Order: sequence, then structure tokens, then C-alpha cells
Amino acid sequence: MATTAQWVEGARPRTFPAAVSPVLAGTGVAVHSDSLVWWKALLALVVALALQVAVNYANDYSDGVRGADEDRVGPMRLVGSGAALPSHVKKAAYAAFGVAAVAGVVLALTTAWWLLVVGAVAIAAAWNYTGGVRPYGYRGLGEVSVFVFFGLVAVVGTAYVQVEALTDAVGWVACGVGALAVAILVANNLRDLPTDALVHKRTLAVRLGDARSRSLFATLHAAAYASALVAAWLVSWWLLMAAISVPLSVRAQSAVRRGAAGSALVPVLRDTGLTELTYAVGLFAGYVAATLT
Repeated sequence: MATTAQWVEGARPRTFPAAVSPVLAGTGVAVHSDSLVWWKALLALVVALALQVAVNYANDYSDGVRGADEDRVGPMRLVGSGAALPSHVKKAAYAAFGVAAVAGVVLALTTAWWLLVVGAVAIAAAWNYTGGVRPYGYRGLGEVSVFVFFGLVAVVGTAYVQVEALTDAVGWVACGVGALAVAILVANNLRDLPTDALVHKRTLAVRLGDARSRSLFATLHAAAYASALVAAWLVSWWLLMAAISVPLSVRAQSAVRRGAAGSALVPVLRDTGLTELTYAVGLFAGYVAATLT
């Protein structure tokens, strides 16, 4: 039976910045629009974190039963390591999906009914990333899903449930946050490239190869700061406070550029997650500063 510490590690807390960051950025939009609704922001955070935990457990289960985690480098996998029964990990994923669904239903019923459809699609996408009959994560489409759901949907959705309108260059902000969320996945898949190729898991990193995956990682970081620059031009130059994350970004990119591989990419995952979180904190602070000046 897995210990509590193993269940926590299986939830992969290093990926949590990808859930917190879009909520911070979207809430910054709400603050600047004088439409902050704190309880909706908290519910949006619950949805984002629960979905992140759910997709991590779902991936653990699906990859484990497919045999894709037998030689995994990086965080322990509950099913692949034999620490937990597949059925237990599956139930944990379902429980996390349930928490996300309940919080999402409250947001939808207090904002707009069609958000129920968005939530249902997000849950389906999370499960079918590595689960289902034809998991799209095995066909190199995981990065697209992350950009859409942990970038566009999460940022715009968090802003919309509070503002009930699309304002303040929220699309550009969402693109910047989404680009860094994708960078986390690219670093993860770059680390797992050799073992994924062996088990015929055709992630985007496997399809592109090592060198082009490293170039994509750098491009995503550049795209995030370009998006922040456009948002700052459209809204306020205070949004350039997102640049406080540049040192972390440079550190992560430097390691990838030097050829870090395998376990040496674990710190890159950490730094990329912190880059996204710090980027979002800077955007939030920028929106607040723009409101006060």
C-alpha cells in the first residue's frame, strides 16, 4: 500500500504552478477591470488544482497499465513502481475530477450555463490525454491540449467568471501563460524521450527528436515574453513586471541548451514551473499596479 508521501509525490506537486499561474493571471485581469470576485477566484483555483491532480493520477494509471512507466526517469509513478494498485490510482483520479466538477458547476451556475460544456470538454481532454482507446498524448498532441486548457481556457475562464466579459488583452496574457505551461510538458517529454520511444509513445518530443525539442523549448519561452510585451503595449507597461521571471527562464534554457538529459532535466522542470508561476505573479502585480496608478 502506498504511503501518504508516495500519494503526494504521485500527484506531482512540481506541476502545480501550471494550475496556479493561469488563475493568478486571470484574476489580475479581473482586478484591473474592477470586477474581482474573490470566492469565484478561489473556486477557479480549486478547479485548476483538482484538474491538475486528476490528470496526473490519470496519466499515472493509464501509462502504468500500458507498461509505459517501467523505466521512467523522474518522479515516482504509483502504478509503474507497484506502490499502488491501478484501481486505487484510477479512483483517486476520479475523486479529483469530481472535486473539479463540483467547483466548476458552481461557477457555471453563477455565471453562464455554457461553462458546463467547457468543463465537460476539459475533463474529457484530461482523461484522454493518456487514457481511452486512442490517447492523443501518444500521438504528439499533448502540447496542444496543455496550451488550450492550461493557457487559453484557464486564464480566460478565470477572468470571465469574474468580469463576465473579455477585456484587457486577456488573450495575449493567456497565450503567454499557455506557452510556459507547454514548456513544462516539453521539458518533461524531452526527459522521457528515450523511454517513450521504446514503448512507442509518440509524444511531440519523440516526433521532433532531441535537437528540435530543445529549440521548441527556447521558442516557447521567447513566445511567452513576446506575449507579455504585446499585452503591456495594449494595457499598461506595468505588465512588463512579468519579466521578474527572466532569471529562472534563462537558467532553465541554459541547462536545456547545454544538453541536459534524463534526471538532469528534473531541475529544468522545477525551474520552468517556477518561471511560469513567477511570470503570472508579475502579471498579477502589474495589473494591480496599473489599477492603482
